Amino acid sequence: MVRLSKPKLLEKCQVSPPPNSSAAPKRSLPLTFLDIPWLFFSPSLPLFFYDFPFPTSHFTSTALPNLKHSLSLALQQFYPFAGALLARPHLEKPELLYTQGDSVSLTVAESDGDFEYLSSNSQRDAVEFHTLVPELASTGSIAHCSNEARAANISLLSVQITVFPNCGICIGIAYHHVVGDERTFNNFIKAWASFSRLGDSSNIAVQSAPYYDRTAIVDALGFEDIFLKEWWKRISSRGVLLGANKNAIVNGHSKNMIRATFLIDLAQMESIKNWIIELCNKGNESHPVHLSPYVLTCAFTWVCLLKTQENDNNYSKCCDEDPNYFGFIAGGITRLGHPVPATYVGNCVGFGRSVASRKALLGANGVAIGNTIKKLDKAILGGAEKWISEWEEMFGSELHVMVLGSPKVDLYETDFGWGRPGKIEEIGIDGVTGISLSESRDMSGGIEVGLHKKLSPKWKTLHKIQTQNNGLR
Repeated sequence: MVRLSKPKLLEKCQVSPPPNSSAAPKRSLPLTFLDIPWLFFSPSLPLFFYDFPFPTSHFTSTALPNLKHSLSLALQQFYPFAGALLARPHLEKPELLYTQGDSVSLTVAESDGDFEYLSSNSQRDAVEFHTLVPELASTGSIAHCSNEARAANISLLSVQITVFPNCGICIGIAYHHVVGDERTFNNFIKAWASFSRLGDSSNIAVQSAPYYDRTAIVDALGFEDIFLKEWWKRISSRGVLLGANKNAIVNGHSKNMIRATFLIDLAQMESIKNWIIELCNKGNESHPVHLSPYVLTCAFTWVCLLKTQENDNNYSKCCDEDPNYFGFIAGGITRLGHPVPATYVGNCVGFGRSVASRKALLGANGVAIGNTIKKLDKAILGGAEKWISEWEEMFGSELHVMVLGSPKVDLYETDFGWGRPGKIEEIGIDGVTGISLSESRDMSGGIEVGLHKKLSPKWKTLHKIQTQNNGLR
């Protein structure tokens, strides 16, 4: 492992939408029933690594002013990211509030760390990445507010740009999913990159003007009341969960932990698919309904992770019949039964959870994995009233895996003017037992799987099964 570097702070400032912006002085967006479950989650923490073979002085004099200006223009379009979550201590729905002058924290730092090491796919010390992640500010604690006049204000976005002199740049972002799903974030960062690359003349505003009309999300079954009751019940006893900063996310998850990225290509996916179908045929079992690349990658990785845990003391106490959980996010913008604009700002995803025993997942016949996969493609709102309670049960168990990110958004096409990112990492998995998924940078149709795990000999199993494609046999 390389030594831990400590970035040198160069600047810390606030970036607001342009002062002459035509935006209203104050805007409020109520949360929909699809936003509310994200109140229970910690921030997403993506890192974008770009080659930038110039000295720090060149960055601060040329690239940095442009990045600030373009971020300001993007915030004019996506104003909720500059606002805050406002929550009061009574049974009232939280809201996203933007007031003219609101801003996003921008930190600029210089690092003497090994840029090539950090932006590679190989095993790397997880703690090294934490210095590249920005903090999110919050004011007040919902649990300790005693009257309507007091409230908690939680920032929704912050940015840190770290320069590696003569090597590269890392753009680190912390944002709360309550403001929008991966699709919304992708639209926002693409707008920022477009303004950076093309200047004020960018026609991004015309091409993909954000859509804010909340009537696009129809709550025909009354899920909002169910979710709000769950939220306020937890607030009354635990305080605000959403406001967790990066220290809360990574604290206790750094010692002897490493990160690595594995690539699953189309040929490997086809091999996994054929193997599952073969097992189903041998056992006279029906075939899984939908073996998409996403489903195949999730199922494959789930079983591989279970194999790496065979000699882990924390899991040796577990019975083969104990339930193992796999949590994932299902895109819903085309599944709600009514049209939702692709540029809608907010969440339009559902929560899925598969459950299977270790014995079934690792059993000799292997057919159980094919049956379990069926659950990954259920109706978007099927059982939605149990989303929060079921996920709480899942997180309460050591035997769970959660998926962050999505291979269906093209984050590797985010070009600020220096070309495509060389690597993208999701640091949010450091605070959970999870994996991250994104589209492959270099392999068409491939998927990158990011993992965060304690260093052990069993970790090598993942390399072996990924290269030999025999991990399920």
